[in-house]
Amino acid sequence: MRLSLLKSAIIGLLVLLAGCSSVRLGYGSGPLLAWWWLDGYVDFSRENAPLAQQGIDRWFEWHRATQLPAYAGLLDAATQDVLEPVTAAQACGWQARLRGALNPALDRAVEIAADLVPTLGEAQLRHIEQRYAKGNDEMRSDFLQPDPAVRQRESVKRTVDRIERVYGRLEPAQTRVIAAGVAASPFDPERWLADRERRQRDTLAILRELVTTGADRDRRLAGLRTLALRIERSPDPDYRAYQLRLAEYNCQFAARIHNATTPEQRRKARDTFKGWADDFRALAATPG
Repeated sequence: MRLSLLKSAIIGLLVLLAGCSSVRLGYGSGPLLAWWWLDGYVDFSRENAPLAQQGIDRWFEWHRATQLPAYAGLLDAATQDVLEPVTAAQACGWQARLRGALNPALDRAVEIAADLVPTLGEAQLRHIEQRYAKGNDEMRSDFLQPDPAVRQRESVKRTVDRIERVYGRLEPAQTRVIAAGVAASPFDPERWLADRERRQRDTLAILRELVTTGADRDRRLAGLRTLALRIERSPDPDYRAYQLRLAEYNCQFAARIHNATTPEQRRKARDTFKGWADDFRALAATPG
């Protein structure tokens, strides 16, 4: 199983839950959503489907009991900070805390994936490769429109949608702040997609090696953890430098957007975070 896929599944689940009127309503469907997502990539067989489903169930049981309380605590802190202006350094600090909060979930997924790797067949590896190609085509359609004006408009729309999910409806002047920030961003979708494809090739190469050599569990864990590290830290020094520039800009951009919000919008964000935190605590206290 590919690590960027596992991370995407974790993040995608949290984003989906954030879009629900109540996180509690969505989390119960989490195992089914995760199965649907992962099976769409791997095409599990009759032989390894039960192992995959058991792994997903174990992950959610662990995640509910151990990670949701930590997420609630993080959101409690956010309910205070979101009412005040922020600096770029503070925005970077919050991004680091969010990444840190996700790391245990990813590491647990790695341990479960290590048990699945030896059950993968060549047909499933080819299916992953084909699903990669389909996903990359979708990314090109969403991020690499031939018309620069369309590309800019769609990027602004995605950003506005994410911001409004937390702060509520934005005013035209605030949307213009976002449009200017998107236009000035160093984000290069062509470069990003090229690195994504490189990571996919690395993933398939490592998976094939682990499967064909009959690697023991320690070697499987080491290989999967190498892939996990490459999600955050590219082995290409030029791309790493680009990632750092982009991360620095995004911290400045996030602070600029937040500081352009009104007191009412910040209170809406506080209430949103509080609702999520309350839902996470309720879920953690309820057996899955």
